Amino acid sequence: MSPHTVTRPAPSATAGARVTTLPRSMTERRILETTQLLGALPAEALETLRSKSTLRDVVRNEVLFRQGDEASELFGIVSGRVAILTKSPDGRESLVAVLEEGALFGELSLFDEGPRSADARALEATQLLVLDHAAVRDAIEAQPQLLWVIVRMFARRLRATDDSLADAVFLDVPARTAKRLLEIAGDAEQFRLPMTQEDLAGLVGASRERVNKALSLFTKLGWLEVEGRNRYRILDRAALEDRATLYPP
Repeated sequence: MSPHTVTRPAPSATAGARVTTLPRSMTERRILETTQLLGALPAEALETLRSKSTLRDVVRNEVLFRQGDEASELFGIVSGRVAILTKSPDGRESLVAVLEEGALFGELSLFDEGPRSADARALEATQLLVLDHAAVRDAIEAQPQLLWVIVRMFARRLRATDDSLADAVFLDVPARTAKRLLEIAGDAEQFRLPMTQEDLAGLVGASRERVNKALSLFTKLGWLEVEGRNRYRILDRAALEDRATLYPP
């Protein structure tokens, strides 16, 4: 994450959002049970957290928090997608990650009590599971064996950061673009970019013009087909996979 720039007051928990008491549903339980951090808690601790949680509905492009904000909550995505972004000192945004259903975010401040390290913005209508830091901290402190779970979680993130740095150094823009497209598409042949072209460029780590040039190249080669605004079909997955790992001479 980039250094903090401007400190801003934390947004209200209810501003621009509808907050409801969390119902007893399998979806919300699954969010708690399958995340790396919370899934190691015993069933009774998870149920206590669930009972203290709320659901929050946010609209497309709604900002959940900004870099530098004070932090007191973490979030799990019940449905929808959320972008994590950082800003340079001159105000330019860089997309760090796109998080989907089941992802947990906003937990970094849970451990260091520091401000938010990035912005979070809904890419579409999104429902969030909201957990208060204090409740999660109490649950973790009651289970000291979770220390190794936390260590593994941060080790995994460090490896992901190392991979991203290696991509930026060793892969050219078409390779990084192919890699990000495959990550967004997953196993689907048809997919929609849940972001703007500018956001995709930030995720690739290149200018929008260079990323658009790579997309045009993939279309000309018959690897990718444009089906509408931000909608694509993969025609040759093997070729894209090969290009995503091709190091320039």
